[in-house]
Amino acid sequence: MRKEHEEFVDSFEGQLPPSIIAEIKDTCPASVTKEQLKEIVELTLGLYKHCRVNAGECVGLVSAESIGEPGTQMTLNTFHFAGVSEMNVTTGLPRIIEIFDAQKEIKTPMMEIYMKPSHNDLEKVKKFAIKIKEVVFGDFGAEYVLNIFEQSMTIKLNKALLSERGLSSKDLAAAVKVKSKGFNMEVGNDFLTFVHKGKPEEIRQLYDLREKMRPVKIDGLKGITQVLPVKRGDEYIILTLGTNLEAIFEYPEVDISRTMSNDIHEVYNVLGIEAARQAVINEVFKVIESQGLNIDIRHIMLVSDIMCITGAVKGITRYGVVSEKASVLARASFETPIKHLISAALESETDRLTSVVENVMINQPVPLGTGLPGLITKLK
Repeated sequence: MRKEHEEFVDSFEGQLPPSIIAEIKDTCPASVTKEQLKEIVELTLGLYKHCRVNAGECVGLVSAESIGEPGTQMTLNTFHFAGVSEMNVTTGLPRIIEIFDAQKEIKTPMMEIYMKPSHNDLEKVKKFAIKIKEVVFGDFGAEYVLNIFEQSMTIKLNKALLSERGLSSKDLAAAVKVKSKGFNMEVGNDFLTFVHKGKPEEIRQLYDLREKMRPVKIDGLKGITQVLPVKRGDEYIILTLGTNLEAIFEYPEVDISRTMSNDIHEVYNVLGIEAARQAVINEVFKVIESQGLNIDIRHIMLVSDIMCITGAVKGITRYGVVSEKASVLARASFETPIKHLISAALESETDRLTSVVENVMINQPVPLGTGLPGLITKLK
C-alpha cells in the first residue's frame, strides 16, 4: 500500500479500532485506487457503527437469554472416540456447566497436539504418541507369582512393552527401589523377584508391595493415559486423554502455537489470562457447534470477559464472579442471602442501586433502555 493511502486509512484512527485499521492495510492490494480505498473504508465504518451496541442496551440480559434458552434444549450427549472405549469426552450441557463454573477438576481432560510440518508423517506421529503416553509399573507386569514358603514374589515382565519403550528390567528396578524398602531384590532379564526380610507372619506386606508398585510412573508424561493419532485434513494430530500442557511444550517436534488443552485453569497457569479467555470462547463454541445450535459469538465473548476481567479465571458461581459484585442486594439475590446481608450490615456497606437486580428487588425502574435517561428541570 502506498504511503498516501496508509495516511488516509490512519486518518480514521478515532473512528475505527486499531485492529480493523491494521487489517485494511494488510488486506488491500497495492493496486487499489484512492476512490476504491475511500469506498472500502466508508463501508467498513458503516458496518462497524451498525455492529456497535447502543447506550443503555442490557447486553448481560440478552446474553443470558441467548445462551440459556438453547442451553435448556441441549441434549446430554457424551461423544465417544471411534475404536477407543476408554476415551469419551464430556459434551452438551455438562461441559457448558464445567466451563462456566470454571471447575478445577473436569471429567475428561484432553489435549489436541499439533505437530510441526517436518514431523507430519504417520510413522513419526505414532512413535511420538507412544513416547508421550504414560506407562506405569503395573503395565509391565505380565504375571505375578507368590511363594509363601520362601516369602518371595516374582514378577514376569512384558518383553514386547519393554522393547517398544527401549527399557530394561534394571530401569524398572531403579524406578521401584524406593517403594521396595525392606525387601531384597533380584533382577533378571525378564523378571524381578522381591524377597521379604521380615517375619513369616508379615507375609501380607508382599501383597501390599504389589499394590504400592503398580501406580509408579516408569515412562511417558504424567497424566496422559490414552493417545489417539487422527488425520484432520492434510495433517495428523494426536488426541490425548489427560493433559500436561507445560511438559508437552518442551518437545521440539510439537507446534506450540496450535496445541491446546480443554482444561481452562491449566491454560491460564501455562499461557496466561488472555489465552484462558480465548480457551473459554473456543470450548463453549465447540460444544454449541457440535449440538447444531446458533448462538452469536459475542454473547460468549461477554461471558468470558466477565470470567477473566480480574486477571484470574473465576466461575459464574457464588464463590467466583458473584462474590466480586459491588452491590449487596445483587450478591444476596444469588445464593445464601442472609450471610451476605449480615456481613454487609456488619461492615456498613452502601448499595448505590446502579444495576438491574437490585432495582427489580426494590421495585424501581431499571437503569437500562428507557429507564436510563433522567429528566432534569430548573425549578423557580
